[in-house]
Amino acid sequence: MNDSAGSATNWLTVLEVAEALRIPKGKVNRLLEEYSLVAVKKEGQLMIPAELIVGGEPLPPLRGTIILLLDSGYSIEESVQWLYTHSDVLGQTPLQSLLEGKKAPVRRLAQMIDL
Repeated sequence: MNDSAGSATNWLTVLEVAEALRIPKGKVNRLLEEYSLVAVKKEGQLMIPAELIVGGEPLPPLRGTIILLLDSGYSIEESVQWLYTHSDVLGQTPLQSLLEGKKAPVRRLAQMIDL
């Protein structure tokens, strides 16, 4: 993944996420398997964007959005990059829209993807 479009401001390890969510590391792995969180390899280690944790919980609309992107043919790495790439349609990044509670426009945009 190139860091220019997909750069989170802060990356956390699985262990750091477990500590932030106050759950066992195995539960973080389960959240990753369920797409409630997403991680990319950076320097050989799985890293999770810190912005995906809001109020001590995974960002609720993330899972459905990631599943839509995967169904459209995106990889996890491409999905993370997409979340951090400015959209002219939204006027901001899809992640920023999700953080502001604008799930529907983000999902509509994700459904329009044609690889």
